[in-house]
Parts: sequence; structure tokens; C-alpha cells
Amino acid sequence: MQRSAVVVVADKTSLKRPFIFANAVHMALCFFMLTMTVAWHRDLIQTGKLVSSASVVIMYVMEIGCLLLSVLGVFGACKGKRWCLILYAAGMAAASQTIIVRTALSYQDVYEKRVAREEAKLLSMMPLSGTSKANRTLLYSIQEEFECCGLIEGYKDWGSSIPPSCNCQYPGKCIRLRGSATLGAPKNQYVYQEPCLPIYVSELKLAFSLAMGIQFGSAVFWVVLLVMSIKLMGQIRRKQEFMALLQSNRYVPGAF
Repeated sequence: MQRSAVVVVADKTSLKRPFIFANAVHMALCFFMLTMTVAWHRDLIQTGKLVSSASVVIMYVMEIGCLLLSVLGVFGACKGKRWCLILYAAGMAAASQTIIVRTALSYQDVYEKRVAREEAKLLSMMPLSGTSKANRTLLYSIQEEFECCGLIEGYKDWGSSIPPSCNCQYPGKCIRLRGSATLGAPKNQYVYQEPCLPIYVSELKLAFSLAMGIQFGSAVFWVVLLVMSIKLMGQIRRKQEFMALLQSNRYVPGAF
């Protein structure tokens, strides 16, 4: 009766179920991210947009690798295979360290240099009345999405050729043109008052910050899984030693 009670207590304190649940959540997230990457990659191919093949390969490798690591960890926890958990811990340690270092080192480049490049790209389109057709298409989509007009001085940046994407139908965001405000503009036309450049840069910074926050959060989650796997390996080792003592009839009450 004493031996059975000890075994039950050991099972109740095991990290096996929490570890399996955490990895099930991780697998679901990895599968979701993989699905989104496939859809994004397919959209790029269909639209003919150019993207670095190295970036796409890295995304696939990271997502598929993390998915396989979770499968390996769940298998090791269910079957009590310490070698699976050792490989799992090594993979999680490498992945978490890589993403943390990469996020820290690339913060300045992503948050400052890329935002500055995008801002300079938009400013190079000035004056908007003489910009190319491709630039106009890009600006039209930005104006419609962010409900703004022009880049720096609002509708004035377009001169007399204010595009329909500047037309405003939302009170509080509009300004009414009275004909003389912009030479050649339709009289009493309502357009968005705010220029697009500050709004676009602000949204770009927010998007980059969220992306880097997600990366850092993923690394922290991987560290938690790493710690759980190490503790679970210790529990499996102690349980194996305990069962070996039981089978050898050398069990001493209170030793475990």
C-alpha cells in the first residue's frame, strides 16, 4: 500500500500534462503561422511582387522546425523518452536564443532605418501632380486606407488634380474647398483634411513594433517550454530510478 501511494503522488506532481497542453497550443500557433505564410507567398507569386527568397525560406524553416519540435516534445513526454526531450530542449534553446538576439540587433535597423527609407520613398514622389502612374496608384490606395489626402500639405500637394481617393464623406475629417482654395478644384468639394505622410509613418512604426513584440513574445514562450522540458526530463529520470528500485526490491521509504 505504501509503494502505490508514492507512485500516485509522483504522477500527480508531473509536468507531463501541462507540457503537452502548452505544446499543443504551440503547434496550433505554428500551423496557423505556416498557413498564413503559404497564403502570403502565393499572393506574392500571383501578383508578381518581388521578395527575397532567403526571407521566405527562413520563415518556412522556422515555422516547420518549431512545429516538428513540438511533435517531438509531445512524443517524448507521452512515451517517457528523455532523448526526445533532450533534442527538443536543444532546438528550443537554439530557436529562442536566435530570435532574441536577432530582435535585439535588428531593432534599430527595422524601427529607424526602414521607416526612414519608406518616408524618403514617399517624399521622392513630390510634387504629386507630376509623379508616375505607379506612384499614383500607391498613393491612391494609401489615401483610401488611411482616410487622408496628399503627403505634407494635404490636398494642396495635388494642385488642381485632386484624385477621387481624397473625397471625404465623414464629418470631422473633411475640409470643404471653395474653388479659390485650389486653382481648378471643383467648388464645394469635400476632401480629407489630414496629410498622409504622418499617419502612414505612425502606422508603419506601430506595425514594426507589433511584429518585433510578437517575435520577442514567441522567444519568451519558447524559453518557458524549454524550462518545462528540462524539469520534465528530471521528473522522468527520478521516476525511472524509482521504478528501478521497486523492481530490485531495494526501495527505502522516504528516499523519493
